[in-house]
Amino acid sequence: MEKALTPRDYKSLADLRYHIRRFLHFSELAVRGLGLEPRQHQLMLALKSLPRGTRPRIGELAERLQIRHHSTVELVNRLATRGYVKRQKGENDRREVLLALTSKGERVLRELSLHHRGELRKEGPALFGALRRVMRSIKNTNGQDAGLPDGNGEQVRHVGPERRSTPFRAR
Repeated sequence: MEKALTPRDYKSLADLRYHIRRFLHFSELAVRGLGLEPRQHQLMLALKSLPRGTRPRIGELAERLQIRHHSTVELVNRLATRGYVKRQKGENDRREVLLALTSKGERVLRELSLHHRGELRKEGPALFGALRRVMRSIKNTNGQDAGLPDGNGEQVRHVGPERRSTPFRAR
């Protein structure tokens, strides 16, 4: 049985949300400064970082972005029109459509990623500290290791359900 939440628990959750939101706000401004929408940037980043062996198709990107298939198609259409991504036919199945970044897409994604890395270098310790406080609270609640990273930031493991199939609803 979980214990009641303390004021400290609420504060740590609020602090984590604040630091995540600060980073997302930074990201949104940086992306829009280059004439892109945040989801377009997210799609390009997801495309570039697909796990080895994953086919770069609309369905995989929709899953990575947690958006609907048709919304992903629209993002790809806009990025393709502006020259950031291209569609290619599959080698074995000509009906299969594979996606790839263009050289323009690679260049813009690299610039944004370097900019984001610089911001994380500066603001990451506060974000990491907020996450650590929340994870400590979880550990203290259930008495088990909540996957706290070691001093080098290693060994972060997932806590909680892999994926929520329905949205959270308050009781």
